[in-house]
Amino acid sequence: MRVLLQPAFILHRRPYRDSSLLLEALSMEHGRLGLVARGAAGPRSRLRGLLQPFVPLLLSWSGAGDLVTLTGAEEQQPQSSLPPARLLSGLYANELLVRLLPRRDPCPELFKAYARLLAELATAAAEEPVLRSFEKCLLSELGYGLNLEHEAHSGAPIVAEAQYQYVLDCGPLAVAGNATGVPISGRGLLALRDGTLDDPVLLREAKRLTRAALAVQLQGQLLKTRELYRVKRTPRPE
Repeated sequence: MRVLLQPAFILHRRPYRDSSLLLEALSMEHGRLGLVARGAAGPRSRLRGLLQPFVPLLLSWSGAGDLVTLTGAEEQQPQSSLPPARLLSGLYANELLVRLLPRRDPCPELFKAYARLLAELATAAAEEPVLRSFEKCLLSELGYGLNLEHEAHSGAPIVAEAQYQYVLDCGPLAVAGNATGVPISGRGLLALRDGTLDDPVLLREAKRLTRAALAVQLQGQLLKTRELYRVKRTPRPE
């Protein structure tokens, strides 16, 4: 099968044999792809500097199965580059996609959400709110979207002033007795639903919930980028 130029982003790259690259890419119409870019790491290859994460590309490829051969690449459009302080957030999103997305599963809405994430990481005043919105979208694409509208047992609308325990295989439950789950306020649920996470308290609540839901999907896999976050935030000895 031969696929002509399609919108895509590189999620990960690593050397392969003498002068080639193994790529993980996210395409709009074909989902996550594994590609071999033959000769792309050679000193004279024009693709060497082009096949980088966070760059909007047009890619073409041929072949079938889990690993296909890259046949062409072009830069799609200029885009604001990620500031150095935001690169780790971009790598975190890329790692989530590589770990959790099945291959060859079209995900146009997630592709748009990822492009929007990169644009917002480049310009937004704060990175955490846009990451939480992206995590919410990713969970929905995986088929495990969060219920942010109604109390799970009664079906009643979420009340901003109420307190809930979010049980991951059920939904938000009004706090009563010994209910277990992720504690979150009604305001936190609604803020995550609406993407209005300016309040630091609500942002922390939303982060606890999305991280807990993603942990179920990761099934014990450790994310390298989270370890880098911890190292970055650990004070160095004087």
